[in-house]
Order: sequence, then C-alpha cells, then structure tokens
Amino acid sequence: MPDPRFFEDLGPVPLGELARLTGAELSGGAERLVSRVAVLAQAGPDSITFLNDRRYAAELARGRPGACFLPRDSADLAPEGCAVLTVANPQAAYAMAAARLHRPRIGGNQAVAADARLEEGVVLGAGAVIGPAAQIGRGTKIGANTVIGPGVAIGRDCEIAPNVTVGFALIGDRVKILAGARIGEPGFGATVGPNGLIDVPQLGRVIVQDGVTIGANTTIDRGAFDDTVIGENTKIDNLVQIAHNVRVGRNCVLAAHTGISGSVTIGDGAQFGGQAGVADHIVIGTGARVAGAAGVMKDIPAGETWGGVPARPLRNWFKETAWLARMAHRRGGQDK
Repeated sequence: MPDPRFFEDLGPVPLGELARLTGAELSGGAERLVSRVAVLAQAGPDSITFLNDRRYAAELARGRPGACFLPRDSADLAPEGCAVLTVANPQAAYAMAAARLHRPRIGGNQAVAADARLEEGVVLGAGAVIGPAAQIGRGTKIGANTVIGPGVAIGRDCEIAPNVTVGFALIGDRVKILAGARIGEPGFGATVGPNGLIDVPQLGRVIVQDGVTIGANTTIDRGAFDDTVIGENTKIDNLVQIAHNVRVGRNCVLAAHTGISGSVTIGDGAQFGGQAGVADHIVIGTGARVAGAAGVMKDIPAGETWGGVPARPLRNWFKETAWLARMAHRRGGQDK
C-alpha cells in the first residue's frame, strides 16, 4: 500500500465507478469495493492490479487480488474470486485507477508546519520549508530555501545544502545532500490513454541509508510502486540521474553524469565512471566496474570491468578498439 505519510487514500471505490472511469468492461460485481492499487507481487483482496503479459500469469494467481485489469484475450487468467475488467490497455486503466484511489500529500501554508518534529540542535537556513508531519533528527542542518516535504523523515547529523527538495523520502543518519539536488520527484512513467499519453502515478518512496553523499543537482526519483533505495555509505557525484525502482548497494561510487534507468539493481561496491549509462532492468554485480561513457545494455557479472558502447568486458573492448584502429590506419595507407 502507498505509504500514508506521503499519500492520501481516497477509497474505497466501487468497481463500477472504475469501469466507467477507464472504459473497461466489468464482469459482474459493480458494487464491490477496492481500496488501493497494487502491482502483482503485492496484490491482495482489497486491491486492483493489472496484467499486460501472459508470462506473469503465475504472479497474478499467487497474489489473488480483488480485481484486475486484463486484455480482452486474457480474461481467462484471472484467479477464482478476482473481478475482471477487460480493457485495451490495462496499464493505462491501472494509472487512471491509481489517480482515483491515491493522492500525494501537499504542504501547508506555514514555513515550518505545526506538527513537524525537529529534535534538539536542528539548524534551519533562511527560507527553509518543513512540511506537515516531517521529522528531522538531532544536529541536522537544513540549508537556505530547501524544502522538506510532508511526512519526510531525516536522521541525525545530516547536512542538507541550500535549494534542495526532499519529498516522499526516508533519509538515514549522517547523510550529505549537496545544493540543488532533487530527491523523491516522480519517476518517468507514461502510457497511452484514451486521449493520448498519460502519466503513470508514482506511488513509491526513496530510501537513503546512513552515510550516503548525494552530489549537487543530482536527481533520485521515487519508485513507481516499490522503493528506490540508496545503500549505506554510497557516494554519488554531481548531476547524476537515478530513476524509479533502482536499488543501489552499499559503498558504491557513481561519478558525474552517470544515468541509471528504472528498475536497475546494483550490487555492493560497484563503481561507475563519468557519463556511464545503464539500460532499465539491468543487474550490475557486486564489485563490478563500469568505465566512463560506457553504455550498459546487459547484466554485468560480479567483479568484472566493462566499457564501450554497447558495454562488454574491458579486455574485449580494448582488443576491438585496437583492431579497428589498425584496420583504419591500414586502409588509410592503402588509399594514399
């Protein structure tokens, strides 16, 4: 369920209303109520989920949700007791249902909300804003014009620089966030709705563990439903992009201009050179190294060093680069 510190629940809602909203065809149970949306792995009897691909039918059966959006040719995949809503684009229907059932909390009209909890020794710079029900631990410094959103929890002895925004996030102790960083913005998710592209609501959080450093103007998006997690003592340079649902391990290093696409998993101790890019749903093994400006499109095993575009083991990349240089030089000599 979306964290109630960050999202208001607007349900329960009858399935008949969701069917009308999404243009889905409902197979019975119009008055049946659902309270939340959920991905397949977290679905339950009070939730509505969606399935686009028959390969995940087993997950749908295990979750046993109360209702499910399904393509018209896959209605038979619904488990017993699950109400079926058939629709051309189940993900778009899910997005519309999510917007109806959940709403991000917004700040109040006070610089420091009356119910915010600040421990002893917290220092607030000029123009800092602390949202409703936010919590800030002892000895933490919040820079000028920084905005801490509703429900955010920040640990002790942290340093949050000026012009930072932190929302939908739980921050550990001794974390440093440099100027202009954006933590907890919605991840990039869109799908085709009835009248064009629509945003898919991002209902997850950002979890930043103890001792992490986040560079200036770096962006870490909150999860689409699961969390985006930055592991203990990881160091992130300036101008890095970390997309929704990414899991970064402990003691990792990401140099400037690195871009990590959605749902990537990075093992402990991994290292990324500047301008490295990683495609979505990739697994980077423990202790792996990615050379600067590499483009990673396949999983990297633990301990290996890869480079190039598309990235491959470093020795192979060097050999191929040297061979191409020799061939180009030889051809150039022949042309003369």
